[in-house]
Order: sequence, then C-alpha cells, then structure tokens
Amino acid sequence: MMKKKNKILLVLALCFSFTIYAQNKQWTLQEAVEYALQNNISVKQSQNAILSGEQDVIAAKGQFLPTLSFSTNYNLNIGTEQLFAGQFVDRTSNTISLGAGINQTIFNGFRTLNLYKQSKLSNEINQLELARIQDDISLNVVNAYLNILFNKENLDAAIIQLGFSKKQFDQVKELVDAGVQPRANMLDTEANVFQEEQNVTVAKNNYDLSLLSMAQLLQLPVANFDVQIIDVNQPSSNVLYENIQPILDYAYKNRNEVKLAEKQIENAALSTEISKSGYYPSLTGNYNYGSNAFYTNLTNLENSFFTQISDNKGHGFGLRLSVPIFSQFQNRTSVAKSKIQEENAKLNLDQAKLTLESNIQRAFTDAKASYRTFEASKKALLAQELALQNAQDRYNLGAFNAFDLEQTRLRFVNAQTASINAKYDFVFKTKVLDFYLGKPITQ
Repeated sequence: MMKKKNKILLVLALCFSFTIYAQNKQWTLQEAVEYALQNNISVKQSQNAILSGEQDVIAAKGQFLPTLSFSTNYNLNIGTEQLFAGQFVDRTSNTISLGAGINQTIFNGFRTLNLYKQSKLSNEINQLELARIQDDISLNVVNAYLNILFNKENLDAAIIQLGFSKKQFDQVKELVDAGVQPRANMLDTEANVFQEEQNVTVAKNNYDLSLLSMAQLLQLPVANFDVQIIDVNQPSSNVLYENIQPILDYAYKNRNEVKLAEKQIENAALSTEISKSGYYPSLTGNYNYGSNAFYTNLTNLENSFFTQISDNKGHGFGLRLSVPIFSQFQNRTSVAKSKIQEENAKLNLDQAKLTLESNIQRAFTDAKASYRTFEASKKALLAQELALQNAQDRYNLGAFNAFDLEQTRLRFVNAQTASINAKYDFVFKTKVLDFYLGKPITQ
C-alpha cells in the first residue's frame, strides 16, 4: 500500500514540475514555428485530408480487381397444386440454392485507370495544400513574434521616459522648495510624470495583447505565456534585394500556390478524360458457380441435401458488352462541363501567378520604402536626441523653461517611437522577401 502511495505522489510531482516548466517556458521563434506547424488545427485537418486521400488511392487500385460474392437463397412455397386433371393436393416445397460469382471489368473507356491517376493526383494536391498552409502559418508566427519584440522595445522606451520624467520632477521640486522656481513648474513636471505613467500602461497593454495574440495563434493557454526576447540588430541595406526578377523566377517555379494551380489543371484534364469514357463501350466478364436442393411433402424420395448439392452443381460464364447510343445528353454535357473546368483551372493558374507577382512587387517596394523610412527615422532620432540634450543643458542653466523642455522631450519620444516602428517594419518586410525566395524566415 505504501509503495502504491509513493508511486502516486511521484506521478503528481512529475506533473506539477512539468506544469511549472510549461508556465516558465520562454518560447523561441524556432520553437513557436515548429509547435504551430505540429499543432495547428488547420494543419491537422490538412494532414487528415492526406490520410483520407491515401485511402482513396487504395480504393482506386481496388477497382482493377474483380469482385467476388457469395449468395444463398431459400424459398418456401405452401399451397394447392393440381397434379392431374381434377386432382388437387396440398403441396409444401422447399428450395435452397447456393452460389458464388466473380465479376471483372475488362474495358470501360479507361475510366478505372484515369480514376486511379486522379486519386494519386488529388493526394499530391492535398500535400501541396498542407505546405501552403504551413507557409502561411510560419509567416504569421514570425509576424506575431516580431510584434511582441516591437511592443517590448516600446515598453522599455516608455519606462525609460517615465524614469526621466520622475528625475526631472525631483529636480524641479528641489528648486521649488529652494524658492528658485515657481510652484507651477513643479505641477507641470508632475503632470508629465502622470502622462508618462499612462504611456507605460498603454505600452504594457500593447505588449500583453501581442503575447495574447501569439498564444492564441499557437493555441496555448494565455496564462504565464512568454517568449524569449532577443535583440534585433539594426538592419542595413545589405539585406535588400537589388533586383526583383530572381525572386519572381524562383517563386514561379517553387511557390506552393503555383504548383497547386498547376496540379489543379492536371486534375481537371483527368476529369475530362473520365467524362469521355461515357462515349466508349464497356465490356465485363463474369463467372458463376452454383447448386440447389429441393424438397416437397409429396414425396420422400429426394436425395439428401449434400447429395443434391453435389448433383445439381453447375458453372456459368458470361460476357456483357454495353454500347452507349443515346444517354439523354448526359455524356455530352459532362464532357462540356469538364472542359469548362479545365479552362477555369488555367485561369486560376494565371490568377495565382498574377497575385504572386503583385504580392512580391508590393513586398519589394515596401521593403525599399521601409528602409528609406528607417534611415530617415534614425537621422531624426539622432537630431531629436541632440536637441533634447541641448534643451536639458539650457534648462539646467535657467535659459529654458519647463514647457519648452517638455515639448522637446515629446519630439524625442515621438522620434524614438517612429524609429522603433520603422526598424521592425523593415525587418518584417525583408522577411517577407526571404519567404518568397524560399529562405528560412526564423533566423
């Protein structure tokens, strides 16, 4: 009893320690992407579609094989029967029949063959759809992760500004207490502290919301969810692509949405061939083996059941040729609709390429624009930082009032926020280009 109790306590301790580990875990970008790809509901549904498609392939293979069936039948007849003219008797008869049959399709206009090809192609389409979904999820996770880093950096900047405001308030309070500055200056700086506390609260809320979005994206509990905060290096023009054509060429050949559209064209073409099989004659063969036994109350001269089964056995062979002559326009309309679907599939490929080209063009232009914005924001931030230092020095010398100092500080804060936003915007835009070029986006 004591051993069993110890085992239970050990299991509970292990579960508790695992829970603590999960709560304290800080997710890296690579871990987040891998977890999303393994556990996302859409991914699992797509994987199930592939498993279902594999069963369709097995079923299509089975269409090449003959069907085998066994049948038995029992009939009981009770009634009056005329044996001779004017002579009627009550007659009860029992008939038992046994049989086995094989049916094989010999030719059906290549329908079975094309259905098999289509089942394999449909499974390839399901696999490409899974890859497309995984690509989208990876990009979404990277975007959510960068959004967390962006909000964390904004929060850190807001905390620093709050500290600056508190320090300024303390300095002004000392000067007011010493009678050097009017009390109004202290009230102004105190209002600045309250404003910065509000800014910190807003930044903290944005940071928490970005963590919430990431946890929901990974379908994890929100409580105690956290990610590993990494330093995003200052990006440079080295990550930019000078020419968009290599990206387009690679994407046309390798992107899953293009491959998916191309496979859909093949699938539509096979559907047309399957529809055309309705014009061909079909030939089937069959073989049957059977026997029967018969009993009646009018005589007891019938042989035993197994003797009758042995005596009455027989074999049957047959061929059935069916030639379509008129199908109420069903074959004609089926082929016509299949050809329309072929044209639509080709149009879908053209649309997929146009959409892909448009997205890449936009990403390329956005990346260049975001880099220029980032470079401009760095210069603006440097200028505002120097202006703030100068204003602080002048304020300490009494040549600058509190209102002008606060205005200069606000311009610095705005420039800092703009620079952080421009940096992460540029980083994500370059990740999008890497995504279209097939490069890892988790590094």
